[in-house]
Amino acid sequence: MLIFAGKRIAALVLTMVVVSILLFLALEFTPGDVATKVLGPYSSPEQRQLWLEAHGYNAPLVQRYFSWAANFATGDWGQSLRFKVPVSEILWPRLGNTAILGLATFAVMIPLSMVLGILSGMKEGSKLDRSISVTSIITTSIPEFASAVFVVAIFVFWLKLLPGTSTMTNGFDPLQLIMPVLVLVIYDFGYVTRMTRASMAEVMTTQYIRTAILKGVPWSTVVLKHALRNALIAPFTVIMLQVNWLLSGVIVVEFFFAYKGFGALILEAALNKDIFLLEACTMITVFVAVASQMIADLGYTYLNPRIRFA
Repeated sequence: MLIFAGKRIAALVLTMVVVSILLFLALEFTPGDVATKVLGPYSSPEQRQLWLEAHGYNAPLVQRYFSWAANFATGDWGQSLRFKVPVSEILWPRLGNTAILGLATFAVMIPLSMVLGILSGMKEGSKLDRSISVTSIITTSIPEFASAVFVVAIFVFWLKLLPGTSTMTNGFDPLQLIMPVLVLVIYDFGYVTRMTRASMAEVMTTQYIRTAILKGVPWSTVVLKHALRNALIAPFTVIMLQVNWLLSGVIVVEFFFAYKGFGALILEAALNKDIFLLEACTMITVFVAVASQMIADLGYTYLNPRIRFA
């Protein structure tokens, strides 16, 4: 296990290095463009040249990359062009806000989708299975911006139970989390439910499950002890993939509800050509994506010890 974990950590570091090179070449290969974005289109060539010299952009490309990578590794991510503060001061609070939103979504979505998927897979072809499957397909097919409109229309304008935005201007307010979490759960629980249902239905038809039933093993023991652990392998993969989606793929929900999260920050950085903030957001996203896959691989070996990775 330690050797396997070491290989995965090495793969994570290698991936980060490759992505950093590509990101550096994409955004900082032409120093003149960087100076123009920082100083503005109306700056003079002399001002741009002085800025490039002051920030080491006249050095060779390789030297500039290693300097940039070293600064990034030590937490020096530059100054945000949009917010006029160091990138770390705006990035970490936004990342924490999205983490809160993601944890709240997972706390509702995972138990709900697991229970429904397991019930559906245990009774494949039944009315319960069909009802759960149809509901899952319908909710997953509705995009977040559409379900957000429906949720606001019902809970804000009709029932008048919840605030219409999630700006948290007066401090953390759990009520303002309800609608963003509800929209994310509505959109995503059906996909995880369907994956859990398919995995559970496949496990329930295997020979060892049939043998256990014929031997008179209690039904609850068959499901909880023998079937459930193997059935969780595929859903576990899907759930770990949702970490990446919740980190950077919730731009629509965060922007719709004015929630100050990481996804909305990426959008702001892209729209305002804030290259230093965009670089930091990209590297954080890649790190979380690779780290979550490493955790998923380690989870495979726990759920099924027969699975080994080279």
